[in-house]
Amino acid sequence: MASVFDVAQYILRKQGGMTTMKLQKLVYYAQAWSLVWDEEPLFDQPIEAWSNGPVVRELFDAHRGMFMVREGDIQRGNWHDLTHEQKATIRAVLHAYGGRSSQWLSDLTHREPPWRDARAELPDGVRGNRVITHGEMADYYGNL
Repeated sequence: MASVFDVAQYILRKQGGMTTMKLQKLVYYAQAWSLVWDEEPLFDQPIEAWSNGPVVRELFDAHRGMFMVREGDIQRGNWHDLTHEQKATIRAVLHAYGGRSSQWLSDLTHREPPWRDARAELPDGVRGNRVITHGEMADYYGNL
């Protein structure tokens, strides 16, 4: 199975430099749509419901302190390890979401049940780390 770093490397290769917030949201949507279209997770690392939207902590730790990230800035992962089907899923996500701003993507995640439900008991702006499950993501996005 691919890692979140493989996915991030491919996104940066295809899309170019972006904010770390945008990268996190694109990784989230790549995982969500892989669960729906390919009926399997794209990567194993958990996605947590942070105050600014979904975040993969391991990816965050790799870009901690950076605002912008470009191909080569994250030293882990290899996009060559992705299958043709995985790359096609990521390209479809980039086609749908790649032209949007990081704030637009964050706002979108805040309106959607997987993130909202994971943060149900937390007030706005309060830190949280509850995992957004594959089941929650597949159920919601599969019904769109």
